[in-house]
Amino acid sequence: MIPVYLDHNATTPIDEDVLAAMLPFLREAFGNPSSSHPIGRRARDAVETARAEVAALIGAAADEIVFTSGGTEASNTAIRGGAVA
Repeated sequence: MIPVYLDHNATTPIDEDVLAAMLPFLREAFGNPSSSHPIGRRARDAVETARAEVAALIGAAADEIVFTSGGTEASNTAIRGGAVA
């Protein structure tokens, strides 16, 4: 019997294109984008490039794109933003 995975809320298999795009950052271009050293600045540049690409994809400004650590943080950010507006 072929298993059927239904727990995508917990974790999801990574798409091959996403894996290929991330591998350089997992292997050699890793770094804390909040750090001021060269490795951190390179990571920050990659995050800012991704932010601009996402913005262009959805017709938004780069400063309107917020990356979070996961679903809970994203939900809380959206709820708090809506409450303040």
